[in-house]
Amino acid sequence: MSQGSYERDSLAGATGVELVLALYDAAIRFLYRAAQCAQEDDVRGRRMAVKKFIDIIMYLQARLRPDVGGSVAAALSEFYNAMFTMVLEASHHASVEEFHKVIACVKNVRDAWLVVARDPAAGKVLPRELRTREELFMPLAASAPAHVELDCEVSSRWMA
Repeated sequence: MSQGSYERDSLAGATGVELVLALYDAAIRFLYRAAQCAQEDDVRGRRMAVKKFIDIIMYLQARLRPDVGGSVAAALSEFYNAMFTMVLEASHHASVEEFHKVIACVKNVRDAWLVVARDPAAGKVLPRELRTREELFMPLAASAPAHVELDCEVSSRWMA
């Protein structure tokens, strides 16, 4: 079984929040790859890894629902904008250190999603395309999941 089909099969039964976590995991892998390429002076590899990271961040940002997520969605949007800018700067400077700062911030938010994953009501506020079949038919929660403060050097006001 190839790695791609294994990953596809392992995500087949995932909840919406688990799918978001998988996207964060992939984003982090691409950031590590970009940092490695920066260290090895592999410009093409760095650019490809950065592009894949940006694709994931743009996908996540495009699926934010301010009408449902309120201030959490706004904070995530701000976070995604900052990560977009930071990763472009890291790539422009080919800075391993700057890539690692982005990795630390993304890991913080990923850890916040892990807390959300433990909340059974969390799936109710995900965008429809990120929900599993069972989650699609759950009524929307009255409010977004509880805020989790992030310890990110770039902005301590972000919450997820």
